[in-house]
Amino acid sequence: MKRAGWLIMTALSLLIAVYAGMVLAVPGFGAPFVADRRALQPIALYAHVAGSLVALAVGPWQLSSRLRNRYLGRHRWMGRVYVLAVLLGGLGALGLAPYSQEGLVTHVGFGMLGVLWLTATAQGYRRIRAGDQASHREWMIRSFALTLAAVALRIYLPISLALGIPYPDAYQVISWFCWVPNLVIAEWVVLRRRGDAEMIAGND
Repeated sequence: MKRAGWLIMTALSLLIAVYAGMVLAVPGFGAPFVADRRALQPIALYAHVAGSLVALAVGPWQLSSRLRNRYLGRHRWMGRVYVLAVLLGGLGALGLAPYSQEGLVTHVGFGMLGVLWLTATAQGYRRIRAGDQASHREWMIRSFALTLAAVALRIYLPISLALGIPYPDAYQVISWFCWVPNLVIAEWVVLRRRGDAEMIAGND
């Protein structure tokens, strides 16, 4: 990943992690929906927010090949923290998805996000346990692309409202649009990395 892109991704991830931390630490902070879930589903809400916060804060550093190569032991421990954070955040997301705003479209959209987030991360963990580093990195790219749905949602929603799109319509679309394009980009990155690896191997 190019340095400029990594820096932007990291800055946005940390910004949303700080926002999530304020949701956890400051009573009444956040949108009305957050207050509603805090009252009705506190365990699911806190699990999702806390897990997502840690995943956002840790994930970018795991994608840096420079840091991975220089601090492999630290990379492994942070990877374990990331996996546990996604497990916590993903289970919380599945608990919240059936009660998301604006009906069935968002229930399914956020529910699918939760399932795929857990699945991609579990696959990444399984692959590294099996010693398959290349496949591990591919699955973790997919996993963090899904983690970044938290960032994308908070970019797209205010833009949609500024453009005059009614909130119910915007939220239904964004419940899918915050993660589907991310996953498409992740697949493009994975395929490009495979192509580069094959080209290098062919030149040896």
